Amino acid sequence: MDQNVKNATDIEQITPSISPWALLLLILATVGGAAAAILVLPAWVPGMSSSITGEQPKVFWYISRSSAIIAYFLLWASMVLGVSVTNKAAAIWPGLPTAIDLHQYFTILGLVFALFHGLILIGDGYLLLSPLQVLTPFAITNYRPGYVGIGQVAFYLWILITATFYVRRKISKKAWRFIHYFSYLTYLIALFHGLGAGTDATFNWARLIYTSTFGVLAILTAYRILRARSQAGRKQAIQA
Repeated sequence: MDQNVKNATDIEQITPSISPWALLLLILATVGGAAAAILVLPAWVPGMSSSITGEQPKVFWYISRSSAIIAYFLLWASMVLGVSVTNKAAAIWPGLPTAIDLHQYFTILGLVFALFHGLILIGDGYLLLSPLQVLTPFAITNYRPGYVGIGQVAFYLWILITATFYVRRKISKKAWRFIHYFSYLTYLIALFHGLGAGTDATFNWARLIYTSTFGVLAILTAYRILRARSQAGRKQAIQA
């Protein structure tokens, strides 16, 4: 674990555990991995070509769906850890330094999976998407455009939030907090995107996942708000 994280108990004061160069390499590896999958998988796996060129999307659609679920879990876990740090619940377990470190890693890793989730759809023979459509909000019009479009918006909000790890010492604390509050909006949009655009959302297991994860985060957020109000009340009582 990074030494600056070991010595930190305030999520707003740390520097990123993943360097900008390492983040760039992760992004390039994600783009390269998606491109390799699109070009190489049909030749490696028997019957892959027919599943891609057939009328119903299969292979790349399945890969995209699975990576989307992973991205959602990582975003949710990042949110849970971030809230647990600010309300000090993480001090009980796994400890504030560990929670801060994992919060960063999950945020960045989730962003990478979200990028892969979109890029891999370029290989889908049913949607026939271009890289520009995948990366431009609301440019995809042949599949649930509203739900897909807000998912793309969530991706760019996710980038904005991730960037705060790298500019924290160059912006004010107030600005950092304001930008970081967008993480709630990002999560809610991603949840809405999954429910509306995800073909798995009709299954009971998917609904259970979305409901339970949202419930846990809601409880932790409520505890954070109540704890902050309690602390503010005690401060006012002392000052009085």
